[in-house]
Amino acid sequence: MAKFGVYPMLVLFMVLNSVIGQNGGRGDELVPAMFIFGDSLIDNGNNNNMASLAKANYFPYGIDFNGGPTGRFSNGYTIVDEIAELLGLPLIPAYNGAARNQVFHGVNYASAAAGILDATGRNFVGRIPFDQQLRNFENTLNQISGNLGADNMATQLSRCIFFVGMGSNDYLNNYLMPNYNTRNQYNGQQYADLLVQTYNHQLTRLYNLGARKFVIAGLGLMGCIPSILAQSMSGKCSQEVNLLVQPFNENVKTMLSNLNTNLPGSRFTFLDTSRMFQEILLNARTYGFTVVNRGCCGLGRNRGQITCLPFQTPCPNRNQYVFWDAFHPTEAVNVLMGRIAFSGSTNFIYPINIQQLAQL
Repeated sequence: MAKFGVYPMLVLFMVLNSVIGQNGGRGDELVPAMFIFGDSLIDNGNNNNMASLAKANYFPYGIDFNGGPTGRFSNGYTIVDEIAELLGLPLIPAYNGAARNQVFHGVNYASAAAGILDATGRNFVGRIPFDQQLRNFENTLNQISGNLGADNMATQLSRCIFFVGMGSNDYLNNYLMPNYNTRNQYNGQQYADLLVQTYNHQLTRLYNLGARKFVIAGLGLMGCIPSILAQSMSGKCSQEVNLLVQPFNENVKTMLSNLNTNLPGSRFTFLDTSRMFQEILLNARTYGFTVVNRGCCGLGRNRGQITCLPFQTPCPNRNQYVFWDAFHPTEAVNVLMGRIAFSGSTNFIYPINIQQLAQL
């Protein structure tokens, strides 16, 4: 349960309705707030006080972050941290543990090991699935609904950015896990259909709660992450895994096109994470990366068999690594991807980028 009550959430929406630029950020906010939903790629501490095996609130996580280990699965920034700054906002606080003076510009509901499906990630015990993240956002709205006019609240929410990145764990910590029966129940296309059918209902629910400007991140080249590379004797990307998740991305693109057509006033934009990662891997040296096939912190083959352990010594040249640990990119990659998402071309984010979405 979040540690803030009615008063600070009322303040949040009063601020959303005030002159932009007077509370934190760079003073040139493009939107009033950003609300974030997802998994460990963008979690910033929601699992810290939970009975969960999916945590990153220990050193060397956060070794390059001003606040040290916060629960971010990175040596520093996540992609949404960079996007928040580019929007002129301060870093968005986690739902679980946000202080009163931290919630003026949005909330991060993301949770490591979370999935579109409630059953995903149960091997990590505690996590907050997407359905529960939506309930947490609804709780936020319910706390202030009696204190602020519905029309006023709807107007302000319609100006905010809603960033959603879900689905990775539904493969890594469900479909591909031997202790799940999912693979025996569905082939790849059937599973993608199930996921996106569920995702469609969830995003529609978020729309019905007042969201209008959506950034939906697709799945990256999951067959190229160190944990998957470690399972291959060749050390090459698993085309089987990359092909497995491809129908999900294709389904999401179709879904977003339909949502844009069928939900009045909505603007959904797709962040093509797979194409972004492909660009980075193919042109690694152009972007300053020299190590593309193993984690900066971890153990075993490709430093991907055991992920980053407490007080393990990471690589010193972190800015040259694509991957921080067995599953997650480094801050350098997160910052690069955040900048591409913010102002990049339709090769990577479409139909419009985040800067254009914010200006609508």
